[in-house]
Amino acid sequence: MARPGQLPADPQQQAAATAASPSAPDFSSFAIGFDERDRARLHELWDGVIDSQRWSEGDLTRRFEDAWAAWNELPAVAFGSWAGGALAALEYAGVKGETVLCPSNTFMATPLAAIHAGARVEFVDCNREDLCMSFEDLERKVAEHRPRAVMLVHIGGHIAFDSERIAELCRAEGIFLIEDCAHAHGADWNGRRPGSYGDAGVYSFYATKTVSAGEGGTLVSRHPELIEFARLFRNYGKPEHTVAGLNFRLSEFTAAIGLVQAERLGEIVAWKNDVAREHLDPAHPGRLQLPDGMTSGLYKYVTFDPIERSTGKVYDQPCHRIMGHQVDLPNSDWVADHHWCVPIYYRPERESLST
Repeated sequence: MARPGQLPADPQQQAAATAASPSAPDFSSFAIGFDERDRARLHELWDGVIDSQRWSEGDLTRRFEDAWAAWNELPAVAFGSWAGGALAALEYAGVKGETVLCPSNTFMATPLAAIHAGARVEFVDCNREDLCMSFEDLERKVAEHRPRAVMLVHIGGHIAFDSERIAELCRAEGIFLIEDCAHAHGADWNGRRPGSYGDAGVYSFYATKTVSAGEGGTLVSRHPELIEFARLFRNYGKPEHTVAGLNFRLSEFTAAIGLVQAERLGEIVAWKNDVAREHLDPAHPGRLQLPDGMTSGLYKYVTFDPIERSTGKVYDQPCHRIMGHQVDLPNSDWVADHHWCVPIYYRPERESLST
């Protein structure tokens, strides 16, 4: 079995093995993760929004929050974007003028949110095995920078392997831990869900995500005070304006999409995992390997072997390179050059669409 740093398997053999499978569903052509069986119900919900004359801050936003909370097993607050939830958590954590640590192997949204919240950003290296934040490097950076908050990013659909150790370190040091769950819809580790390790978790429902509403985000937290703060933050702090928030409300039309998608989450993730196990795993021995008991939502299917047809990299360039930080993060640089993403998109077979 190929591991990071070992010689890759022959990509031509991998491609041939995948193509040779006669029963493979059409999972390699791009598709938004929407099930056509939900089209009629979605239109019914939209018609209800029109009839209600309440297009924002209505019942569907609450229902979407309840559906996400039921899966995540944590209270949830819906936002118009991932950025809204991240900024609410950062503001609550009091990062202005303080240091926030985040991995360099992430989307620029992660450090930019901290910067816009008034924090200084310092970068942490990742592990080669899971592409996520390294506990060992975080421990060094905590001692060096004494951060107010840490942003732990779950990359590619699985839970970061060092999540529990990182959470324990943050608790011991009094550091506010925010989980960037933008990729982690449907992930599970022995029954534990993303967002449950730290003080807050923030999801994205951008168009290409495993569960998509086109746009939108959700914050989850075990802290009732943060949940209340987030509800005020997304709507200018109304009615008392004790919280200096902005407009991060979620449209009722978008909430309707989020609701039907949240209800389909388990089926989407199970379908993608079935495809991965049957059709992709045999062809990609150098794939990213998960620990026992972990399920990935498979936003990305990552392999460390070069392949001819890739959807690109999860991230082409680490954030410390983009931002010009002079810091040595060898694993982040290595990962940028040594991983590829195999196409896998939710496309239930046509004959099942009538059921």
